[in-house]
Amino acid sequence: MQSPIDTLTITRPDDWHLHLRDGAVLDSVVADTARQFARAIIMPNLRPPVTTTELAHAYRDRIYSALERAGLSTTSFTPLMTLYLTDNTSADEVVRASKSGFVHGIKLYPAGATTNSDAGVTDLLGKCVPALEAMQATGMPLLVHGEVTDPEIDLFDREAIFIDRIMIPLRRAFPALKVVFEHLTTSDGVDYVREAAGPVAATITAHHLLYNRNALFQGGMRPHWYCLPVLKRERHRLALLQAASSGSGRFFLGTDSAPHAKGLKENACGCAGCYTALHAMELYATAFDSVGSLDKLEAFASLNGPAFYGLPVNQGTLTLNREAYTIPAELPMADTTVVPLAGGESLGWKVAL
Repeated sequence: MQSPIDTLTITRPDDWHLHLRDGAVLDSVVADTARQFARAIIMPNLRPPVTTTELAHAYRDRIYSALERAGLSTTSFTPLMTLYLTDNTSADEVVRASKSGFVHGIKLYPAGATTNSDAGVTDLLGKCVPALEAMQATGMPLLVHGEVTDPEIDLFDREAIFIDRIMIPLRRAFPALKVVFEHLTTSDGVDYVREAAGPVAATITAHHLLYNRNALFQGGMRPHWYCLPVLKRERHRLALLQAASSGSGRFFLGTDSAPHAKGLKENACGCAGCYTALHAMELYATAFDSVGSLDKLEAFASLNGPAFYGLPVNQGTLTLNREAYTIPAELPMADTTVVPLAGGESLGWKVAL
């Protein structure tokens, strides 16, 4: 019988899907990511959204300033910027972004799909063709929030319907376009990404690996487990866990960590999003350990993402130890607090700082 692994050292990982927000919230949360990850794909859904290369440059500068205020070196963490795709994104803007050296993707939010997505795309293959052509030509990845938003579609079916309505026609029209299916949540999505022709990959969150939709209702309504795409059935969680730990280069780490004030989550109409930046690698280690696949965590967290994005693997390492770690019940954030996912509970892994 193989002895359990008590210490795991991997190449320093990256987060390929992260919300940092802006202003005082950015100042409060940026260090949580930077202490674990060397780089992160930064989501552009601010108010107003980051729709141009110029705006992305200014946002990047604000992130670096926040790092300095947190007492961290600006060389210790690199924000990989993205643009917010709209019906009016031009081919010229895509080319400008591709030449910038700091914009690494363009994000598709179907209008109304999630937080701050009201400026999103209304007709991808009708209004965004010039932008998509330029993305395919320049190698700029399209990062998709893979859900339809039609009110008549059941919330739990949005991802599967998105594949049929959007992904398949998109790949048919743009077979060489690099596409990342963000925060995958279903076995349907896993099957699609695994089998799709061309450059297609997916990010998977820690919360979708660890929890099914029952977590939303254990002992009452638990708003800090509410995210979009929403947690799904157990069979979908197991499919995601198998994909993440399979060794396939098409699946890699993306936390989708999303800070919301405690009062806005514990609300009659609470915000969608789980805050996991604080303890992301501990959560992922717990998930991989649950299926005896800790040896596959490095590829998922540190190797597959750089390979897909055409970036070098990081220098340096990160070490996790098998030891008890109690997640803080809440954390200061701007002039309020944020509740990390599973706050107050214990994990069996801890990052060695």
